[in-house]
Amino acid sequence: MIGKLKQNLLVACLVISSVTVFYLGRHAMECHHRIVERNQPGGILPLSALGGSMRTTLRTGQNLSTPFVYNKDMPLIFIGGVPRSGTTLMRAMLDAHPEVRCGEETRVIPRILAMKQMWSRSGREKMRLDEAGVTDEVLDAAMQAFLLEIIVKHGEPANFLCNKDPFALKSLSYLAKIFPRAKFVLMIRDGRASVHSMISRKLVLHPEKWMRTLLKFLDIPWNDAVLHHEELIGKAGGVSLSKVERSTDQVIKPVNVEALSKWVGKIPADVVRDMAVIAPMLSRLGYDPHANPPNYGRPDPKVLDNTRRGHRQSSAIVALFGS
Repeated sequence: MIGKLKQNLLVACLVISSVTVFYLGRHAMECHHRIVERNQPGGILPLSALGGSMRTTLRTGQNLSTPFVYNKDMPLIFIGGVPRSGTTLMRAMLDAHPEVRCGEETRVIPRILAMKQMWSRSGREKMRLDEAGVTDEVLDAAMQAFLLEIIVKHGEPANFLCNKDPFALKSLSYLAKIFPRAKFVLMIRDGRASVHSMISRKLVLHPEKWMRTLLKFLDIPWNDAVLHHEELIGKAGGVSLSKVERSTDQVIKPVNVEALSKWVGKIPADVVRDMAVIAPMLSRLGYDPHANPPNYGRPDPKVLDNTRRGHRQSSAIVALFGS
């Protein structure tokens, strides 16, 4: 009886040992493959290796077995500017492109950049960091890894990754230093709209012309989807909108000129009269400080159609609830 028990225990030990060796071998192979993947050159694997656009594959609902490889040399895009200046519309139009992913504001990136600036400007803090071995090189490497991880992981993988945190461009020079291949899009608005919503006039008046110019600058192939971002809102691989971003209510519509002159009539008469003195940058940026309302130019026919359609829908809603 005892001999039989010993025999069973021996068999059990052999089975457990075999299983343990098997799993250890598998994990060792996985570790080896991970190391090989991390040592591969470049940022994102080429499309030929993935069998097509990464975003296209995701939109069809298929899983990607190929790892998404990234590093500091990948072609990042940063969109910034004063809030309510068209940054959300710009990123929504780029998000509609099948090879671009911007996503919602991270909110944390401008804050960590501001902290880095504070450390650099304080002589005492910099001395303490240097004494502790936390040199500029160490901090730069840490910032680089931290920011890249947020940009990559807060949305789907894509050939071109984009970040839209308006105030991040206050650290444009530093971002260009730690991400040497990054490109930057600064949105400029009419300063008279500082207390009212307004989006970039050129992008709104002539969206195809300026999106073609922008995509050429970013080395991204043209795709008509950027002119119809509203059709991809909330769809897989499309445009994700935030419930807490203030411009979300505007970008759910097709590109239109409805918001261009909403500020007219909202500024006191004495301020309008002295606008050229109060805001001299208006003239330098191409705006007429005395025009009220201003002449922004004639929009593209498609934009006019979108605007008229929006007015008809708004009138129908008012009539429905006003009756």
